[in-house]
Amino acid sequence: MSEGRLRVERDGAVGRLVLDNPARLNALNAAMWAGIPSAVAAFAADETVRCIVVQGAGGKAFSVGADISEFDAKRDSADQVAAYDATNSAAYRALATVPKPVIARIEGFCIGGGLAIALSCDLRYCESGARFAIPAARLGLGYGPEGTRRLVATVGQAAAREILFSARRYDAAAALAMGLVNAVRPAAELEVFVRSVAAELAANAPLTLAAAKAVINALATGEGTLADAEAAVARCMASEDYAEGRRAFLEKRKPAFKGR
Repeated sequence: MSEGRLRVERDGAVGRLVLDNPARLNALNAAMWAGIPSAVAAFAADETVRCIVVQGAGGKAFSVGADISEFDAKRDSADQVAAYDATNSAAYRALATVPKPVIARIEGFCIGGGLAIALSCDLRYCESGARFAIPAARLGLGYGPEGTRRLVATVGQAAAREILFSARRYDAAAALAMGLVNAVRPAAELEVFVRSVAAELAANAPLTLAAAKAVINALATGEGTLADAEAAVARCMASEDYAEGRRAFLEKRKPAFKGR
């Protein structure tokens, strides 16, 4: 049985989810999968958390996906498989739909379900030694519509076909070229870079970021409706933050957004 755990940390206005199972390259056991939605919900409810970062422990991997050492016990029947897959899907959806920006900070291997977690995040930043793959075609697994939809929305259908058909492993440069990641940095610089981006996002208007995420999700992946997205935009226009943003612009100062 895996000894892995999900660590939940706070770093000022940034919430961190750490996939902590370095002995297995941060493979996720059932408890780790199940813990993601509640951890994300807690960050969503905390007004002081403006941005969420997901990362792996140990420096060698973001995650290689599900912990296969559990499969005999956790995926031994059709009912167990359905329950396990539903738990995984709930984790992906929690990250994809939380109304706060989510950054995947990627070191080393980002494979299978680990890549699916990264694709559920809004932004992906990796170090130059990172490696990416969806090896389903070498395992005989079917890759479902939910994960495929996010993959296609991120890299386009042509690249998605190559990734899924070939089960090939891609380096950081190839991932950047196809749009799988937003930027690549040397390993020694990745943490500082991600902290900088997270701080930048945390300083922006929370309701505006939530609205932007809702609109993009509705258009790109179908997670949420256009009506919900339009309502989120309307909340921005009626907010105290919109008034504060206008005042700050006129007064030539940085705005102090409150998310209200």
